[in-house]
Amino acid sequence: MKYRMIVLDLDGTLTNEKKEVTPRTFHALMKAQESGVKVVLASGRPTYGIVPLATQLRLKEFGGYILAYNGGRVIDCATGATVYNQELDPAVVPLLHDEAKAAGMEILTYQGEGIAATKKANKYVLHEAFINKMPVEEYTDFKNQIEFPINKCLIVGDPKPLHQLELRLASQMEGKLSVYRSAGFFLECVPPGIEKAHSLAKLIATLGIAREEVIACGDGYNDKGMIEFAGLGVAMANASTEVQDAADYITYSNEEDGVAHVAEKFILA
Repeated sequence: MKYRMIVLDLDGTLTNEKKEVTPRTFHALMKAQESGVKVVLASGRPTYGIVPLATQLRLKEFGGYILAYNGGRVIDCATGATVYNQELDPAVVPLLHDEAKAAGMEILTYQGEGIAATKKANKYVLHEAFINKMPVEEYTDFKNQIEFPINKCLIVGDPKPLHQLELRLASQMEGKLSVYRSAGFFLECVPPGIEKAHSLAKLIATLGIAREEVIACGDGYNDKGMIEFAGLGVAMANASTEVQDAADYITYSNEEDGVAHVAEKFILA
């Protein structure tokens, strides 16, 4: 099979623990793009948090794409145009805020080039800021300070109680909201039906690329759908058993150039 697109989750997949792309992975992806393969960066991160990696990998030059907010917004890097965009209903935000605070957790969203959070000093909020290299502003009146439109909210907290909140919100907000964890301590709150596989399907339809011609690599729960959707679904060695079970192939970890291995084996070979 000649693959025409490789879709990459970022944290735990493309980047190592330092949130960097290693030289070997960079070289492999450059060679893949030079051969005509489209690179797509698919992440729960906001657009601003993905742009530096897209710039480093020269996606504008090679006509790559960004799937931000778990696919809530799709950007054509060559033109800067928004290919697909789905915004969060402002009416659900007060409920998400109240549920998060009642559970002793924090909630955040993205405003311009920064993060707006109910508590700046929270360790999980600071981790999100580190991942995206974005400053945090504390909103003491979160519900009234937010400027819409927004693509998602993120509730952060310890994994076990956060999972219980996930189940409660999934039942309570069915049809109005999609919720799922991108990490044990991150609960993504996005418009209904938004996930990486859904947006990827829309993108390849516009490009005339068949799903059989797509490689998708990931490690998180929010990558499972696109791994199952792609012609070659790849799980990282550091992925959970559930994600690995959904994959056609398991590569090395993100600390061992797992993405480079996939590009070398299935594209460059």
